[in-house]
Amino acid sequence: MTKLKYKFTYDTLFKLLFVKYPNLLKRLIAAILKIPTDKISDFKITNPEIPPEAIGDKFCRLDINMVVSGRLVNLEVQVEDEGDYPERTLYHWARLYSSALRAGSPYSSLPQVIIISIVDFPIFDCAEYHSEFLPLEANRRELLSDRMLMLYFEVQKLPKDIDITNELELILSLFRAKTEEELKQLEELEVPIVTQAIGAYREIVVSPEFRELERLRADARHNEASALLNAQDQAEKAERRRWQTVVADKDAEIASKDAEIADKDAEIADKDAEIIGKDAEIARLRAQLEKQSS
Repeated sequence: MTKLKYKFTYDTLFKLLFVKYPNLLKRLIAAILKIPTDKISDFKITNPEIPPEAIGDKFCRLDINMVVSGRLVNLEVQVEDEGDYPERTLYHWARLYSSALRAGSPYSSLPQVIIISIVDFPIFDCAEYHSEFLPLEANRRELLSDRMLMLYFEVQKLPKDIDITNELELILSLFRAKTEEELKQLEELEVPIVTQAIGAYREIVVSPEFRELERLRADARHNEASALLNAQDQAEKAERRRWQTVVADKDAEIASKDAEIADKDAEIADKDAEIIGKDAEIARLRAQLEKQSS
């Protein structure tokens, strides 16, 4: 098995691929929203740029924002489970929704905001790879508003045997692929949309633009590692200095105690000498008394 150097879930690759080939993105969105591609009245990517200066930022989000037939759609891939992904997507929905209200416009003019997440880890305790969330009344299941739609696709849960008539599962299988062999198996299905996507993928990974982004990311990682190493070195030096100070203080304290003990020893020696002198004086006086008595 030849492991893919860059999977479809790789953030810079993901964004470049679908920005450079918007027809593929449109097909994916149409499959996700279950609408025919030709029924999409307008389709626009509103954040096509990948800011080079943001590539090294660990909090950089290479998501894709779109306007799809009047609806605001956000698409993101995520490969690492940081434990708070549902809350994170809810936060992004809230930001998109609140920023869509134009000054002076009524709340009823707010568009539907759809958050689409393609993730390479399990989120929900279910067998289905697709989960859809809406704001519903807890008992009656009455829809509060159609303005919120949260869609999650857990690619690890996709069926092993993909139905070649299911375009969504076919495209999502690309995000699950981890080896060259898996991509070749998908290519051998000879499904046009899959063949186009893999061809676009191969063009992107050798493109100068992608290589430059990877260079920037490598530089950022190197700088981050160097900064971390330097910070660790400084911390170790500070810790050594702290312990040296502690040891010096302890040595000074011990020296002070030793001097105090030496003073006490000298005082005891003086007392002993004084006692010896007293004993000698008592012995002399006793001898003198005995002589007088005799």
